[in-house]
Amino acid sequence: MLFRMKQGISVTRTFDAPRQRVWEAWTRPEAFAEWFGTAAVEVPSESLSMDVRPGGDWRAVMRAPGAPDLGWHGTFAEVDPPARLAMTIAEDDGPGEEPENPVTVDLEEVPGGTEMTLARTGRPLTEEQQHEARAGWGEFLDAMEDVLHAA
Repeated sequence: MLFRMKQGISVTRTFDAPRQRVWEAWTRPEAFAEWFGTAAVEVPSESLSMDVRPGGDWRAVMRAPGAPDLGWHGTFAEVDPPARLAMTIAEDDGPGEEPENPVTVDLEEVPGGTEMTLARTGRPLTEEQQHEARAGWGEFLDAMEDVLHAA
């Protein structure tokens, strides 16, 4: 069986919200905690820390009913408000020594809101892993959209 590997995924979504508000959803801990993990998974505010500056770290814990806590961490590489955010993301207890995967978020004002392009690079992914990654980020971004509309 042949598995084709690609270097990552890219997801583009347009939000009916000002660019500054989308930026804050990524960079304000209380907003990030509301959407990261989706509506079905709690990110307790006390588990979340964000030092949003180049070289600053972030950390969060996802708590799902009936499942063990899942920790996440990363480092901010580029912070250019409100246009671009580059960071890494990795599970605390990922398989083996899983590297931190780079994620970039580019925000552009468009008629009616903000176009966000998220690119996740890093280790190569099979087609199935790409599909799962896109679906997972899709759920995160659906939750972000709910948070943005509630604001």
